[in-house]
Amino acid sequence: MREVILAKSAGFCFGVQRAVDTVYSKCGCENVYTYGPIIHNEEVVKDLEQKGVHVINNADELPESSTVIIRSHGVSRKVYDELADRSSEVIDATCPFVLKIHKIVREESSKGSQIVIIGNEKHPEVEGITGWSISDTYVVDTKEKAENLSLDKNRTVCIVSQTTFNYNKFKELVEIISEKGYNIIIRNTICNATEERQTEAREIAKRADAMIVIGGSSSSNTRKLYEICKKECDDTFYIQTMNDLDLKSLGRAECIGITAGASTPNNIIEEVYTNVREFCRDVRGIN
Repeated sequence: MREVILAKSAGFCFGVQRAVDTVYSKCGCENVYTYGPIIHNEEVVKDLEQKGVHVINNADELPESSTVIIRSHGVSRKVYDELADRSSEVIDATCPFVLKIHKIVREESSKGSQIVIIGNEKHPEVEGITGWSISDTYVVDTKEKAENLSLDKNRTVCIVSQTTFNYNKFKELVEIISEKGYNIIIRNTICNATEERQTEAREIAKRADAMIVIGGSSSSNTRKLYEICKKECDDTFYIQTMNDLDLKSLGRAECIGITAGASTPNNIIEEVYTNVREFCRDVRGIN
């Protein structure tokens, strides 16, 4: 009998749910904006736009007498101050786990520590974290960058991580930097939800003949889930919605796994899960 496994950890994490709920509670109010997409999911952003919540990407775009909600990824101190100067109300929906990193970076950099962020330098979360440092700051996301990293051995090095970074890759890069002989403080700031999601996805992908990963095209944590699953299961598909999935591509896979990124709404996950189960029933039968 064919089997479809839906990851228990699939979908909104705590921080994303909190941010999304915050924005939806403001729907219907006038002049409500989010600084950047509240989460990296095109369907959610589109729905909020239809409900009158608009996205800005620069504080200069913000009209006076407006409410601005800071996205779950957080922003730099400079952007935060700019928003506070221009708006009548700033609502900070930054994920608490990201705020914790801001605090670490702010405190350690004020002591003169060099800051190393393990993450993607172009990701908004990392851009925000970087903006809370007042010391030398370096962003590392590859072995090559870690190997080429040259720091002052007379100063402490504080290493933090983007909350959604691949945990195994984080350990690998930290090990490379540690071998250089620096005085290092390591703060593993990958959130527990990310570690659990990645671990569960890997275990399901090992069992599956086909794996479906659901999430926005710009979602960093979904992309990492896809990379993890692809290593374990060749037939891994990255989709945003059910419209992106050709059920025939699943063939006669006996075991199909489904997971989703932290910014994927439950209704999209349920739609994919339901359609895959129905397809399997039609083809041959399912547990």
